Amino acid sequence: MHGTLTEHARCLYGDEYRSKPKCDREHREHYFVEELTFADADVILAMLRELCPNVVDGHLPVWIRNLAYRLVLLQRPDEPSLMREAAGSLYMYGPDWDDIAADLRRQADALDSQ
Repeated sequence: MHGTLTEHARCLYGDEYRSKPKCDREHREHYFVEELTFADADVILAMLRELCPNVVDGHLPVWIRNLAYRLVLLQRPDEPSLMREAAGSLYMYGPDWDDIAADLRRQADALDSQ
């Protein structure tokens, strides 16, 4: 396996900020998704922030970003800043997810007001 989730993602999807690493492994998306599914929130956030430092960039497929944020929020359900970050990503690739993004922002506001 790759050393980190970020390395695995970079090898599979590429990176607009760095060259795709040389790798002699065959890449199958489902292996990456399995690794992502069981990754710690900090590991997932490190991947998102390194490969997609701005909401509009990066080569990660939108469905991978959505899944990554969902997994982070399941592990950290009470962090308003993460809810807003996830909402921003959803808004960028909506409008299919605009209702979910708006709900995340409402939840974040409610947590902030407590």
